[in-house]
Amino acid sequence: MDIDVKNLHPLEVRLLRHVAIGESITAECIIGELDYKVGQCNQAFSWLCAKGYLVEKSRTNRVLYELTDLGREQQQKGTPAQRIFTFLQSNGAHTLPELAEALSLEKSEVGSAFGQLSKSGVTALNSENKAETKKDELPEEVLCVATLLQKGLDGEIEESTLSPLEKTVMSKIAKKRGAAGSPFKVIEREDLVYALTESGDAAKKAVIAANITGDEFGSVTSEMLASGSWKTGTFRPYGLNAPTSRLIPGRHNPYGNYLQWVKDKLAALGFEEFDGPLVENEFWNGDALFMPQFHSARDIHDVYYVKDPVHCKEIEEPWLSQVAQTHENGWKTGSRGWGYSFDHEFTRRQVLRSQGTVLSAHQMTKAKIPGKYFGVARCFRYDQVDATHGADFYQTEGIVLGNDVNLKTLLGLLKMFAEEIAGAEEVKYVPGYFTFTEPSIEVHIKHPVLGWFELGGAGIFRPEVTKPLGIDVPVLAWGLGIDRMALMHLGLNDLRELFTPNIESVRTRRGN
Repeated sequence: MDIDVKNLHPLEVRLLRHVAIGESITAECIIGELDYKVGQCNQAFSWLCAKGYLVEKSRTNRVLYELTDLGREQQQKGTPAQRIFTFLQSNGAHTLPELAEALSLEKSEVGSAFGQLSKSGVTALNSENKAETKKDELPEEVLCVATLLQKGLDGEIEESTLSPLEKTVMSKIAKKRGAAGSPFKVIEREDLVYALTESGDAAKKAVIAANITGDEFGSVTSEMLASGSWKTGTFRPYGLNAPTSRLIPGRHNPYGNYLQWVKDKLAALGFEEFDGPLVENEFWNGDALFMPQFHSARDIHDVYYVKDPVHCKEIEEPWLSQVAQTHENGWKTGSRGWGYSFDHEFTRRQVLRSQGTVLSAHQMTKAKIPGKYFGVARCFRYDQVDATHGADFYQTEGIVLGNDVNLKTLLGLLKMFAEEIAGAEEVKYVPGYFTFTEPSIEVHIKHPVLGWFELGGAGIFRPEVTKPLGIDVPVLAWGLGIDRMALMHLGLNDLRELFTPNIESVRTRRGN
């Protein structure tokens, strides 16, 4: 066999000289014995496999769970459910806000933990709307969480070592992305074992015969010249006949082009564009949209909180007072409201906006009637990343205000978005639920590979949303996933391809 050993990379040479026929070769042993970095080891494996010198022998997938900082804190202080149970046992009945203040917990944490305890019959609200205990023992699931937290102190936990109950519980408290807000982080590992082929053994012998060690110089540095070390070493040969580098012209990102195309199209239809900051407060992100502060509807908007500063300085008036009264008793909207005491501290809490509708809420305070507005908003939300979901994403958000607009008008707009902007051929509407619109609609489109998926939600804003913000006419609203529209328009099958680190795909794909 004719082997060109002089063109082997030093990483390949050193690895070939180190291994033998019949030996199981793993990244762990190569990194430890040859002092390779992970990237260097993987690159050497890739090159040698491509040349046929190594072959993959086995591949094992493992799932592990690693304790997060939050998990360590909960192991020391107890989980919210444990702390609430212990506090109620020792101090008697308390309201949920009182529990949050006494235990220094977020109100969302108290609501979620209390719901878990109530579902198991351990706690309940009494006639005074205060939480109290009904049983003297914590539910099995809460105790299981405590056991897992203790195990996590000893290092990563193998999924294969967990009992059926522990696996079920772990699936609820572990996340791949956004794990900082969960007790455990999910780690997926792939253990590969390689073996040297006969061709690889021949290459090894050729390398040894040619006296190539992998320590040859690839370039001359100023330090080498100063010390004179270049005189005693050997150099790698230069490939004078190697092809020149490919010339790559500059090109716009296809998805960036698509976003601009959408903006131009909507502007051409007479819509005015609005925009706003990425950092918002709970008032505009949820309260102004009649989303109750203590309601499970907030669970679908798992926001990223801003650490510093935690709160904004103030909320604009009269919007704050009018929205607060609407939540408490309905204000002048004809509604009874949500019937709770509006938390003026919580409403100033700063978050990364979780939905584009926050821009519509801002716009209604200054909108012209009749009028139509749109925005392309980048939003942030905890989510499991897959072909149709991302942890941060773009929405095209918009409102149409006027005395004559109605549901039929809205359906026409959604059809236009689905067909003309997304390029879908099959569209359907299904009933939806949002706290800020009635009626509420979800528009679905059919992708040739992914099948049916939700494009976004829409509806007509409730009076509890519009009147406190100074609007007394019907307002159509929609928030559509523009990333998903781009899938159809650009002919892709996975949202992650829009943000791929593979620069080659950006160089070769053309967007509108």
